[in-house]
Amino acid sequence: MIEVMTSPTPSFVAKPTLIGKRVLLRPVTVADAPGLVELLNDPDVRRLTGTHGQVRPGVLERAEALYSAQAAEDDELYLAVVEPATGEYLGEVVLEDLDADNRSCSFRIALVGPRAFGRGYGTEATRLILAHAFEAVGIHRVGLEVFDFNPRARHVYERVGFVHEGTKRQALHWQGAWVDAHVLAVLADDWSRHGGFPASR
Repeated sequence: MIEVMTSPTPSFVAKPTLIGKRVLLRPVTVADAPGLVELLNDPDVRRLTGTHGQVRPGVLERAEALYSAQAAEDDELYLAVVEPATGEYLGEVVLEDLDADNRSCSFRIALVGPRAFGRGYGTEATRLILAHAFEAVGIHRVGLEVFDFNPRARHVYERVGFVHEGTKRQALHWQGAWVDAHVLAVLADDWSRHGGFPASR
């Protein structure tokens, strides 16, 4: 059984650096904003996240403002996923929608294009940030939604302990077709049963 550290009131005020074998997670900075813009402009990322419309003018400035404000936020945690040897920005992992009373939050991850896919980056980044949520912050439940046309992501989530809780039928209208959204969550006990860390499991 993993010993879970709990604080009186869960908070994301601490912005950690989390080190894995394949990736390093660190607090986002303004210098990462062009990488976020690349994410927002990636057609595959937009489809898998169900993001409609076009990227509007001024997106770099908004990305810079978002990332620069993260150091002061206590109810959300944005960490950049980077390649350890080069420091290259590969994407972001986010814990948000913190409900401190119920020790729950939401999770999302986005990686930049083909150079970040199929290399285990997403799996390790997810495990790293879940370890922080459960073992350092004292979160009890982490939830997410994944669209039906993204089975690769759902496989990763279930591999690290997320459990399917239900389906929001026809939640997204994408290019003329209705797409279901699946609701998944991982509890502290689920995380413990999956062995927690190390990420190499």
